[in-house]
Amino acid sequence: MTSTVLITGCSTGIGYACAHALAKKGFDVIASCRKKEDVARLNAEGLNCIQLDLADTDSILAAVEEVRTHTGGKLYGLFNNGAYGQPGALEDLPTDALRKQFETNFFGWHTLTQAVIPMMMANGKGRIVQNSSVLGFIALKFRGAYNASKFAVEGWTDTLRLELKGTPIQISLIEPGPIDSRFRANALDAFLRAINLNTSRFKKDYLAQQSRLESEHSTNKYTLPSEAIIAPLLHALTAPNAKIRYRVTKPTHYMAICKRLLPASMLDRLLAKGG
Repeated sequence: MTSTVLITGCSTGIGYACAHALAKKGFDVIASCRKKEDVARLNAEGLNCIQLDLADTDSILAAVEEVRTHTGGKLYGLFNNGAYGQPGALEDLPTDALRKQFETNFFGWHTLTQAVIPMMMANGKGRIVQNSSVLGFIALKFRGAYNASKFAVEGWTDTLRLELKGTPIQISLIEPGPIDSRFRANALDAFLRAINLNTSRFKKDYLAQQSRLESEHSTNKYTLPSEAIIAPLLHALTAPNAKIRYRVTKPTHYMAICKRLLPASMLDRLLAKGG
């Protein structure tokens, strides 16, 4: 029987690449996007795509009902991927901007995951894969909202893994570093909506960050294409014993070692150079 996998955030980037790749591998993919025009575009490309806005509980629950109908209540996999970055120093970020970050990056994931777990339990098997980040275990300045949301995802996932022990459901984290996608463009939009450059003591830093976000492609030499997530996702979905964490890109591996070995003060000095 073909395994059905629901993927969020499929309009571009990682979700888009993984949805097409899994469909080619024979999975019954249910892709999802926030905007109707993206849903129509992906359906025209041959994917089964539904509308799902992670910041809207009604939209999430309606999408789950579509999934239930499509699968007969037998969903196998969930790839929580949809997210965005809200740049800005924490002292400059309006609380509402932080709330919006968490609605999409964390609370929406919780609502969706909570809604599909009963289907997986009834199915007698299931895989939940969380697309976290290197910024889920190390912090960088001006990334506080995103850091906080991904740290929350990591702690939430570790807890759920303990609670799922003894059930037929496995849960894994993928922790990418720099990936070439529309993430920067979306982050720039969020940055311009929430931050007033002219009133901040970080104006010079913000201008440099804005220039970086406006670039079409990352200048980080370790940046990998979105397709780099396909292999770890496939392993997490198909291996008899999925890994707890899949670290993708050299910076993620490097930072994991630094986090484990360096004193906090030394790690701070290293991370302070970023931004």
